[in-house]
Amino acid sequence: MVTNGSKSGVSLAAPHELSVWRFVESRASELESLHSVVSDRLDNNFRSQRNKRRRTTGHDNRVAKKKFKRRRIEVGKIGGTDDSVSKGEKKISRRVRRNIELKKNLTNGFSTSGDGTKRLRTHVWHAKRFTMKKIWGFYVPLGLHGRGRGSRALLKKLKQGVLVHDASYYGSVQLEGQEDTLMSVLSSVLVPSPSASREETSRDILAGVVFGTAMLHHAGKPSLPPIAPVTYLWEQVPTNVEGHSNDVCDGEKNNDGGSITRQLWVWIHAAAFQEAYDALDSACRGQTGMTFSARCVSREGQLAKLELMGSKVFQLLQKTLIPASSNSANSRLLKKCSGDENANPSESVKSSVFENGNQISSSAAVSLVVKDPRALSNEEGQIKEETVSLPKHETEYVFEFSELWDASKSVKPPMEESILCMEKHNRHNEFIRLGRKISGPQNASIEGEYSRVCPVLLLKHEDSEESVTRCSVILPLSWVKAFWITFMSNGAHAIGLREKQWVASEMGLPYFPSDFPDCNAYSNFMAMESDETNHKANLLPSSKRPPQVPIPPPWDCVHLTLEQRSSKTGKSNSQTDDEKIDIEKERIFEGTIARTSGMLSEFLRNISGKNLLLFPKIPGQKNCLYKFMRDKEFLEPDNTAMSEVKCAETLCYVRVLLRACKEGAFEQGAVVCAPHAADVVSLTASSDSDDQRLRIPQASQKSYFKQLPSGKWELEIPDDEEATDKSYRWPVGFITTGFVRGSKKATSVAFCEASLLSSLRREQWNALPLKRRKKEIYVLVRNMRSTAYRLALATIVLEQHEEDAAFI
Repeated sequence: MVTNGSKSGVSLAAPHELSVWRFVESRASELESLHSVVSDRLDNNFRSQRNKRRRTTGHDNRVAKKKFKRRRIEVGKIGGTDDSVSKGEKKISRRVRRNIELKKNLTNGFSTSGDGTKRLRTHVWHAKRFTMKKIWGFYVPLGLHGRGRGSRALLKKLKQGVLVHDASYYGSVQLEGQEDTLMSVLSSVLVPSPSASREETSRDILAGVVFGTAMLHHAGKPSLPPIAPVTYLWEQVPTNVEGHSNDVCDGEKNNDGGSITRQLWVWIHAAAFQEAYDALDSACRGQTGMTFSARCVSREGQLAKLELMGSKVFQLLQKTLIPASSNSANSRLLKKCSGDENANPSESVKSSVFENGNQISSSAAVSLVVKDPRALSNEEGQIKEETVSLPKHETEYVFEFSELWDASKSVKPPMEESILCMEKHNRHNEFIRLGRKISGPQNASIEGEYSRVCPVLLLKHEDSEESVTRCSVILPLSWVKAFWITFMSNGAHAIGLREKQWVASEMGLPYFPSDFPDCNAYSNFMAMESDETNHKANLLPSSKRPPQVPIPPPWDCVHLTLEQRSSKTGKSNSQTDDEKIDIEKERIFEGTIARTSGMLSEFLRNISGKNLLLFPKIPGQKNCLYKFMRDKEFLEPDNTAMSEVKCAETLCYVRVLLRACKEGAFEQGAVVCAPHAADVVSLTASSDSDDQRLRIPQASQKSYFKQLPSGKWELEIPDDEEATDKSYRWPVGFITTGFVRGSKKATSVAFCEASLLSSLRREQWNALPLKRRKKEIYVLVRNMRSTAYRLALATIVLEQHEEDAAFI
């Protein structure tokens, strides 16, 4: 109790209640004196002056508020709109009905428009700030309003802040069944297979501590293209008091004698969700010889995913996520991060996960039960948790995490905003002694219907850069809006699809579906892009229309380049007319993409290309790239460029990162060409003028690719051989993600044929001195609407990493 030093027993604190009449009686003499002074100045005329009067109708609810009153009555009877319409009353306007629908926070499912297009839970927030695009069955934020600029500011925020993207359009498929059956299903549809991983990694993935990424294929149908890249995660196994698993990974048996029943999630992009679900369901049904079958359940509309990228991701999570408890399966990970093997995980969960988040290993999965982020208040730069007592059923729930994995149950939605505001108002009144102290919940029915805690899964992706961290937060769909507003209030910057692709290009990661040309989702996406481009061009006058370019790029023309280079060595494998007809009937992309070092090594063995100058990074083997690059006698016995290359039945592409040698901005869809050895020598010279630059004739620029009546594009080969050798360069690949302006790396993503890259490396090592040889490969890049060839360096990703399965 605060007391006055001079007068003992007199309290200086504010009273619990304030009686107005007692206050007036004690100050009666003062109020009378003030009233007399005012009355003397106004001559006892207390009426307001006519020139200062303002007409107000706020008190009148008869005329001015008539239509609003009718609208409130109709909104209150929203459940009986059909009866009101049948009686001839006026139908509620679309704006009112849409506002009511968008304000709802259903436990499961998305709100839909009239044509069935789904809306994200953050649709209203994005629609006020972003350009929305109708794609993949959703209204998805494309990017900020404007012409698609702002990449420099975005990359700066990536380095110095946090970017957040609502990826709720991703769908999740839950597989349930015996562990052996699920492992068989995954091995039949995923490349690389989970069983092909290292023993320690495979054990962690199976325990649910680590998640995996792979390409999803159709089971038993190798001729069909891959579906999409996926992220799969097993449910965490039970752990004992010491934090070790109960030997589930070592083959624990259930009461029936079979393997233990497990669950796992497979996260798929919305562009390929239906195709992926059908493939997984078919793989589960096609398991023969198994005692127990697997079950495939769609979790679309139940779970959501928020992606966070930036240098201050864990600082943001530390501010917004206050763990109520942690899963005991995280004990090993928490002790490792905290650096104290004897630490109690339940006590150090906050500091170990968020404060030391950078020490968490890549691909780690951390399960937490966090408190409602809206129950936090930011005071004087520090996060202060508001004291809210949890009911008994909540305190029991915080130690249960299985409800997130139960497809038959729904996680309780968060408290409504109005309830939280009223509780905050009551706490504020209690603090300033203007209200009675309220003990316990105000309404037991409300407490049982909503929840104050939320189970989440935190996935830490592989860090491609030391300063940038990528994390994904998996949570119930009904909690997305609560976490989204909290992230925005704590300094996060929202991004759309366009900005997300910029981030992928900056980090050197493939972006789905643009960087996956072997998937059907890429073909569908490019078809939509072509229709939009043609529609915009048709709106312009014919004199102002830009030159038409092929969308998507004609990937089949790379086969002609391989045949042309093979014909120089007398090994031409020209195709017959029947084969050409079959090619025209195939899909847009022809060939395979090697996304693991094992796939590239297998391709080299199949074409007898053991002497090709490709050096995939294989675990346990030393990379011989630098050894051969510095060997003077390695290339002397063989001066023929394509002596080891054979035309394979299926072309094999690899992902490369392109960086301009001197200048140039590479656009999406640009063609990557094979330079001559003389081109490399001349273009790498220090003195380079505009007259010496390699260009294609202006007339040939429009006829480089010719569109057939069927709409397909093909490579137009000039008849003049001399002009062909002078300015014509054969394509070896295409750029799928262009250069991002403002990036210090200035890299682009392209896919090039593997054997052609090996041939170019051999030619360049033969032509250049030993000191000027590089591990990168020189290529020429030409934008579709340009005539200039730009020299670039191509870095093969599989020569730097064992796998190329990571994606954004």
